[in-house]
Amino acid sequence: MTVRRTPALLAWSGGKDAAWTLHVLRTRGDVDVVGLLTTVTEEYGRVSMQGIRRSVLHAQANATGLPVIEAMIPAACTNQDYEIAMTKALADAAQRWPGLRTMAFGDLFLEDIRAYRVQNLARIGWDVLTPLFGSDTAALAHEMIDGGLRAHLCCVDTQQLDASFAGRAFDAALLDALPVGVDPCGENGEFHTCVSAGPMFTAPLGVTKGDTELRDGRFAFTDYTLADVPT
Repeated sequence: MTVRRTPALLAWSGGKDAAWTLHVLRTRGDVDVVGLLTTVTEEYGRVSMQGIRRSVLHAQANATGLPVIEAMIPAACTNQDYEIAMTKALADAAQRWPGLRTMAFGDLFLEDIRAYRVQNLARIGWDVLTPLFGSDTAALAHEMIDGGLRAHLCCVDTQQLDASFAGRAFDAALLDALPVGVDPCGENGEFHTCVSAGPMFTAPLGVTKGDTELRDGRFAFTDYTLADVPT
């Protein structure tokens, strides 16, 4: 008997949790991820929070084999700005994929964030899917690394983690070096990542690490650009 798969749009940050969510959903067999949705800060032309360049974002999307929808938000984004941008993006997605009414997120354990998503999307008739929610983040971090995911820290909240961690590879050595109290997956916002390889990609991305700079007196952003990969 053929199992009907639920079409879903995946919130894509360019980081490890979103990437691993895609991998998990593809292995489940009951969900068909049809596209990616990314919030992009209009003034910077970069993925919000992660600060990933759009060129890297689109290379990631190409490597997943999925189209990406960009929801543009202002740098000084309010909840209302975010909700308006998301509502428009989801309306466009629903027109593109009839029957699409499910949005997947890579949330891990923050109940208030998940509840916010559920409440806001329910208002417009959408369901929320969070396949990683409730995971042991220490075990999950090792599962990602052992499963072939490759990523680097592209943003560090220096109020929670030293700026020297910016630009480091997300690997076993990093997990061992994280101070006590810092979540292994950075779920409390301690750090964000830029994914360059993994089972969700058809091929690894060639990325080059650039400079790290402090913004807003708090966040250490490491820039990544696409590298020329020999054929």
